[in-house]
Amino acid sequence: MRAQPAAVDSPSLSESENDQPEVIAAVDLGSNSFHMIVGELRHGQLTILDRLKETVRLAEGLTDDGVIADDARERALSCLSQFGERLRAMHASNVRAAGTSTIRRAREDSSFMGEAEAALGHPIEVISGIEEARLIYKGVTHSLPRNEGMRLVTDIGGGSTEVILGEGREPRALESLHLGCVSMTERFFPDGKISARFFDNARVAARLELRPVKAFFRDQGELEAIGTSGTILSTERVARMMGLQESGELTLSVIESLISRVVEFEHISKLSLRGLSDRRAQVWPGGLAILAELIGVLRIEKMRVSDGALREGLLYDLLGRLQHEDARERTVTAMESRYHVDTAQATRVTATAKMMLEQCRADWQLESEFAEMMLDWAARLHEIGLDISHDGYQRHGAYVAEYADMPGFPRAEQRFLAALIGGQRRQINVQTIRALPRSWRASALRLVILLRFAVLLNRSRRDLEMPKLKLAVSDKGIQLSFDRDWLDANPLTVSDLAREQTYLAAAGYELSYS
Repeated sequence: MRAQPAAVDSPSLSESENDQPEVIAAVDLGSNSFHMIVGELRHGQLTILDRLKETVRLAEGLTDDGVIADDARERALSCLSQFGERLRAMHASNVRAAGTSTIRRAREDSSFMGEAEAALGHPIEVISGIEEARLIYKGVTHSLPRNEGMRLVTDIGGGSTEVILGEGREPRALESLHLGCVSMTERFFPDGKISARFFDNARVAARLELRPVKAFFRDQGELEAIGTSGTILSTERVARMMGLQESGELTLSVIESLISRVVEFEHISKLSLRGLSDRRAQVWPGGLAILAELIGVLRIEKMRVSDGALREGLLYDLLGRLQHEDARERTVTAMESRYHVDTAQATRVTATAKMMLEQCRADWQLESEFAEMMLDWAARLHEIGLDISHDGYQRHGAYVAEYADMPGFPRAEQRFLAALIGGQRRQINVQTIRALPRSWRASALRLVILLRFAVLLNRSRRDLEMPKLKLAVSDKGIQLSFDRDWLDANPLTVSDLAREQTYLAAAGYELSYS
C-alpha cells in the first residue's frame, strides 16, 4: 500500500486578505463523465455556485495503441468548450483541471491534450492513480460531517477504482486498481448482452484484481465505509427506489438482488430501472460487478454514499494552494526524510539558488511563483539519489522524482522536477527538457543552470560565507562576477567553472566569469 507521510491540518477557510469574492473552479476529466464545480470564496467561506456534468465516455473511444477515436474526441472537446464558456462567463480566476485513467493511458504525443486545453481555456494536469485517490478522499471528507475515526473510501470510475484508508481527514493508505465500469462492461458484456455467466466472469476478474490489497484494507478493525461517484450513487438511488434499502446504505445482499434483476433484461439496451439514467445504464453492469466484489472481498457490512468525489477534492486542494497550505510542500518534506537528505547541505544549496534567482528572474522571465517553488523543491531534493548510489546520483534522483508517488504533484510537474534534479551536474540532457510542455522548456533549462551553479558553489559542504557574487544574464549568455581574491583562493571552483563552460555551451548558453 502507498502509505502517506505525516500530514499537516487540512486547509482551513481563514479570513481572506480582502473582501472581494474570488471565483475558483475544478474540472474532472473522467473516463466516463466530465465534471465541473465552481465555487466562490468570500470572507473565508467557500460557497458552491454551480455544478456541471456531461457523459463523454472517453474510455470507450481509447484504442489499444493509446489513440482517442474521433467520436470520443469530439464529445470531449465539445464538453470542454461548454465548460470553458461557463468559466469565462463566471470570471473564474483560478481553475484546476485534471485528467484521470483514460488520459493517463492515452499516447502523450497525440494532439488531444493541446486541443483540450485550448477548448477549456486552462491547463490540464494528468494525475496519477495515487494522486487521484488522495484527491477523492479529500473531496469525500470535506463533503461529510467531520469524523476522526477510520474511514474506508471507494470510488468506481470509468477506467479505474480507487480504495483509500484514512483517519479523520488524512489518508493513510492509497490504492488505484485497473477496474473501471466502462472497461469492465466492454470486456465482459460483449455487444451489450447480459447474463449470469457474464456477471460471474466479471466478478472473478474483479476479485483477482483485489487479491493483492484485500488483506490490508479489510483487516483494519472498526471503520466507516463510504462509496462515491456515478456507479455507487446510481446503485444507491436504484436500490432505494426499488425498496431494497431505505437507509442510504448498500450491503452485499442489496447488490446481489440488483444483479439478479439486471440479468432479467438480457441486454443493456433493454435495461430500464427507476433512478437509472440511460447513459449510466450503458456501463452499469460492469460497475455492479466491481461493487459486489469490493463489498464482498473487503468484508464491508454496509456502505454509505457521499456526493463528494474527485472534483470536490480538486477544488479544496486548489483552495489549500491559494491559502499557502500546499500538499506538494508536505510531500517534499516527507521525501527529504525518506531519502535521508543532508538538510544542512540542502539548505545551503537552496539559499544560493534563491539568491541567484533574485538577480536574474526578470531578465530570464522566471518571475512566476511556480518557477520559484520548483527551484526550491529541486534544491532541497537534489541529493535524494545518494540514498541509492553516489555514482550518477543525479540520474537516480531524477528517476525517483519522476516515478515516485508524490501526492499533490501532477505528472508533468514531477517530470519538471526530475529534469532539474537530473540536470544538476555533468552533461545536461536536453532531450529531458524537450519532453516537457513547450511553455516550460526555456524556464526549465534556466532553472537547471541556476541549480547547477548553486550545487557547484557549495561543493565544500561547509557553512562558509558565500562570496559576493553578481549574476548578469542575457537570452543565451551568463556572466558571473566574483571578488578576485576569492577566486584566487578557490582554484578548484575555478576549475569547476571552466568545465561548466563546456557543459553549458553544449546546451546553447555561453558562460563567462571573472
